[in-house]
Amino acid sequence: MKSPYDVVHSVLITEKGTNLADNYNKYLFKVNPQCNKIEVKRAIEMIFDDVKVSTVNIMNVLGKKKRMRSSRMGKRPDWKKAVVTLSEGSIELL
Repeated sequence: MKSPYDVVHSVLITEKGTNLADNYNKYLFKVNPQCNKIEVKRAIEMIFDDVKVSTVNIMNVLGKKKRMRSSRMGKRPDWKKAVVTLSEGSIELL
């Protein structure tokens, strides 16, 4: 079994994410690209006490293409984002 910290890498703190947290009780997380919704739900409930997860939505985010020092093009890595809706409790950000 994976550790909860192997599934959830970090909390994404953005302007859109803080609006979702304030208005709809939804939080954004950067998660492991090989995990699924069930693993994310279990990991969030284990990491944060007194939190009950209602739904989890996951999306794959493609890495941006960036120009290297020469004329070649490089690419940032792809990653996975999870939007977690809480039915009970809240997560203290900062």
